[in-house]
Amino acid sequence: MTETQQLARSTPVGDDRVVEPDSVAAAPRIIGVGTAVPAFSYTQQELLDVFRIEDPRIRSVFLNSAIERRFLNLPPEQDDGTRRIETQGELLAKHRTHGIEMGVRALQACLKQAEADLDDVAYLCCVSSTGFLTPGFSALVIRELGLGQHCGRLDVVGMGCNAGLNGLTAVSGWAGAHPGKLAVMLCIEACSAAYVFDGTMRTSVVNSLFGDGSAAVAVLADPEDRREGPTVLKFASCIVPEAIDAMRYDWDDEAGKFSFFLDREVPYVVGAHAELIISRLLAGTGLRRDDIAHWIIHSGGKKVIDSVMINLGLSRHDVRHTTNVLRDYGNLSSGSFLFSYSGLVEEGLVRQGEYGVLMTMGPGSTIETALVQWRGTDSRSGGPSARLGDG
Repeated sequence: MTETQQLARSTPVGDDRVVEPDSVAAAPRIIGVGTAVPAFSYTQQELLDVFRIEDPRIRSVFLNSAIERRFLNLPPEQDDGTRRIETQGELLAKHRTHGIEMGVRALQACLKQAEADLDDVAYLCCVSSTGFLTPGFSALVIRELGLGQHCGRLDVVGMGCNAGLNGLTAVSGWAGAHPGKLAVMLCIEACSAAYVFDGTMRTSVVNSLFGDGSAAVAVLADPEDRREGPTVLKFASCIVPEAIDAMRYDWDDEAGKFSFFLDREVPYVVGAHAELIISRLLAGTGLRRDDIAHWIIHSGGKKVIDSVMINLGLSRHDVRHTTNVLRDYGNLSSGSFLFSYSGLVEEGLVRQGEYGVLMTMGPGSTIETALVQWRGTDSRSGGPSARLGDG
């Protein structure tokens, strides 16, 4: 048995979860990805002008974020040119309406790349942290697209920016347990539905960072299927309970709505634990960090990316897709890493046998990771390329 076969069939230890298919060929593979964003985008300067922000501290946060542009659904414009302050009810309506619209386009783009049809979707996991719905996005998207009434579903709500890999863990497990059936994870983040404009530094940091976007990934475990894409080999998690309040989405009594908070120490908490979780992910595989050809990291913010780079000894080239997503889209919460993965597919430079690491970070404080390998693929790994933001 080869080293890779041993890795794919090994037993989970602690929070390290290894896919255990009947054969290596039947391991879950990512066979498609799709993304979608709103129709309108704004530069950081345009947003400062729209909201008439003059405070030099807040302007500095916006203009020194390494973000050039974000796609957002802004509040309605009033007669005097200012933007109306939305109620919590209006924000929830935005979360639902724009979330469904973006989610549908991302899922359709994903299925097109995967060369699959709506009827092929047997399991749908929807991930979101920008609002609360019952029934959740999974039921609403199934109705909107007319998916089969027997489609299995899961909603992952409120886990934050790391949740995309939590969802991928569930989808990969389901695909491995149902060979030949297509599972899809859909991240829907209407981050502008979580904005609070009160002029404080707390809310301004959040308002300067997040963008709206949706991303979907299709996973299949089928030894007979010849579609290309990386095999999902292993997952590992790390939670830092003492930093549980560093990132939180809670009720703001003064504003009368929910508000997101980011502690200034978040980048250092994440960076300090990055080496630990990667060592755990690679433990027992025979791989070293130098063996990882592709790093797909959540675009959490400039300081977060820099902290991870320094602690893992990565180069600017290693995180190019992450920084590109931050520059062009901002932080897209749970779907950010899939926008970066889409950039890797678009680049078309992956080679057979290469390994990749997916990494997301979020509230908890939490770091989630996955190890993947491209097998039997050419430079167009993942199927026909789709440009970032295409719907």
